[in-house]
Amino acid sequence: MKIRFARPEDAAGIAQVHVDSWKTTYKGIVADAYLDRLSVEEHWNRWEKRLKHPEPGEGVMVAENERGQICGFLDYGVDRETGRVHEAELYAVYLLQSEQRKGIGSEMFRQMLEALRTAGYRSLMVWVLEQNPAVHFYRQVGSEEFERKEIRIGEETFTEIALRWNDIARLTI
Repeated sequence: MKIRFARPEDAAGIAQVHVDSWKTTYKGIVADAYLDRLSVEEHWNRWEKRLKHPEPGEGVMVAENERGQICGFLDYGVDRETGRVHEAELYAVYLLQSEQRKGIGSEMFRQMLEALRTAGYRSLMVWVLEQNPAVHFYRQVGSEEFERKEIRIGEETFTEIALRWNDIARLTI
């Protein structure tokens, strides 16, 4: 397994993981009709733009399997709600279902923390759907809930939870 920072040519692989992991992670949570409409091509275009024109302080990491195929990604940057330079947000982390529970997500999280510390970030937060199994991981590694909000996905309303680590210098995984 290799974890590295993403390049623009990784957009197709990231898009495929993004769509495939949504379809497995949110099956039974989000309506099938919504999941069936997810488009790899649409995500590919967004990821290509994102990787070609990153904002300052943002980073995207990918995990490659032994065949060199992208099987996961992690996306982070400045907290989008506060915009404060030293407060980071984990925007997304997804792994193909076949690669979950192998420590890959934890390793990407560790490497992101190191990059954030090096860049001078002090705290980290993440918004996550209440029903997402990742909530348990985030809580297990010391996050604290500080906010909730309702969001729309398709025709449905869901609760999203904001979790925070106030001092990433002390956070160990």
